Amino acid sequence: MPATSANRLGEFLRAHRARLEPADAGLHGGGDRRVAGLRREEVAVLAGVSVDYYARLEQGRERNPSGQVLDAIGRALKLDGDTRGHLFRLAGLGPRPTPGSSRDLVDPSLLRLLDSFPTSAAYVLSPAFDVLATNAIAAALLSPFDGMTNMVRVLFQHPRARAVFAEWPMLAERVVHALRLNAGYYPDDAEIRALVDEMLRTSPDFRSLWQDQTVGGLTRAFKVFVHPEVGRIELTYQTFDVRDAPGQQLLVGTPEPGTRSADALARLGSVSAGA
Repeated sequence: MPATSANRLGEFLRAHRARLEPADAGLHGGGDRRVAGLRREEVAVLAGVSVDYYARLEQGRERNPSGQVLDAIGRALKLDGDTRGHLFRLAGLGPRPTPGSSRDLVDPSLLRLLDSFPTSAAYVLSPAFDVLATNAIAAALLSPFDGMTNMVRVLFQHPRARAVFAEWPMLAERVVHALRLNAGYYPDDAEIRALVDEMLRTSPDFRSLWQDQTVGGLTRAFKVFVHPEVGRIELTYQTFDVRDAPGQQLLVGTPEPGTRSADALARLGSVSAGA
């Protein structure tokens, strides 16, 4: 199953229509339904467009919807901000940032910034979730993965991933949703396309999450690691966009001061420093 499709917009609309119940959209009475979610005609009525026009959108026969129409459909389907932006990009509307040839190069000032977090795990990700740079603590935290540097491959291919990531299902879901968001921002990115194609071929778990058509950016998150050397570490992550390198993101994971997690992360840093 290829990562790209001739009708990605239609697939997206069908998936989000299917997950919205009539009551969620303020419609009374569902009647007998052979499939879950709203009918095409219901979305059309809610969006104020003709049933025929909406059907052509889903079928890929109408490929140039206006921003006004997409706004109306987004409201009808109750899409959040990230998902609405993805809808616009699928339709070819709105700005599309294009990563340049330097997207995998980390600016020296950002490298220095990584080392300014001595009690946190800090690293930089590419749009395809390659780890481009780490501070010493992040390198030690990720050491159980034997040098594998793409976090999507780590989650779905590395045999230790589910043991190290105590809340693997939630983390895997968030990463796939964020990868889909990046795929919308960078539709011509060869690395993202190759990664998605590989995961669709090799991982049923990834395939299921990808086909869900959900998008969402990496924001504030709570992650639990079970590191083989120091045990359980609980971190709160903040994610920052790198403005001068579109697509790169800086992630900083910090423990609560005075907790066992803070002690464990400090020990991990000491072990790494002494290695």
